[in-house]
Formats: sequence, C-alpha cells, structure tokens
Amino acid sequence: MTQFSKPSSESRTSMTDLVFPPDTNHHKTIFGGKVMAYVDKIACIAAMRHSRKPVVTVGSDNFDFLAPIKTGEAINLEAYVTWVHKTSMEVYVKVESENLLTGERQLTARAYLTFIALDEEGKPTAVPQVVPQSAEERRQYELAEGRYAVRMERRKKMAQEQL
Repeated sequence: MTQFSKPSSESRTSMTDLVFPPDTNHHKTIFGGKVMAYVDKIACIAAMRHSRKPVVTVGSDNFDFLAPIKTGEAINLEAYVTWVHKTSMEVYVKVESENLLTGERQLTARAYLTFIALDEEGKPTAVPQVVPQSAEERRQYELAEGRYAVRMERRKKMAQEQL
C-alpha cells in the first residue's frame, strides 16, 4: 500500500433499521424510494470515509430490487468503496432483510453508486486508491473497470442524444 492508498475495509459501513408501517406501501413492504435513500446515505458515508472529503453522488448503476422487505423486519445495509478513478469512487451497497424472530436473512437489493470528492472550493479533487483485501473486495475490484467503461459509454451516448 502506498501513502496515497487505503484498504477497502477503511470505508466499510453498515447500518440497520426497523421497518415500521409509515415506511411501507399498501403491500406492507418498504417503499422502494426509502430503500434508495438509505442506499445513497450509506454509500455517501463510505465514500467520505475513504476520501475524507465532502462528496456528491453522480450516479447509480445496476440498482436491483431482488425481494421485498416487510413491516416488522430489519433492513441491513453494508457499503464499501470498490474502485477509484482519479476523483471518483465506486461504492457497492448490499441490502438484506432480516426476520428478527427467526434470524432468517435475505438479499433484497444491491447497487453501485459513483461519488466525486470535492475540495474546499467545491471542485473535484483526487482521492486515495483503494486496495482490496478480502476475496469479495478483490472480485468487486476486478470487475469495476468494466462497470466504469459501461458508465462512460452510457454518458457519452446521453451527451450525443442531447445535441
């Protein structure tokens, strides 16, 4: 590890909350927008822990809702920085439901978010490289450059469509 690099574990962030009726829709499952807000918040914390800078969300990719979370269950989120490119960071977030009576857990959502670190003047600034350590972190890191290329191609196409 160099002076300008950090292990993924330094950004790892987790959060648990209980799903109450006001958090749910008419199916008695959590609102998707509520999950998205949790995901953005925890990913922001992970990005700030890694960069030690203010950050802004610039995108989310592959936000997949896989299963519902019901009233009375816990929502567990875990996030960490998977990859860095100059001033941007990719953060992976995994969301699980937990039945607190049985202990059963289920993967309910996952997403990749991109953040830009900002300097004191609100301009993009360099961030430390990330060093994966666990097998999961290495797998995410190895696939991240491909996800980055897809994001850049999509942005390029969107820019051309606006002309």
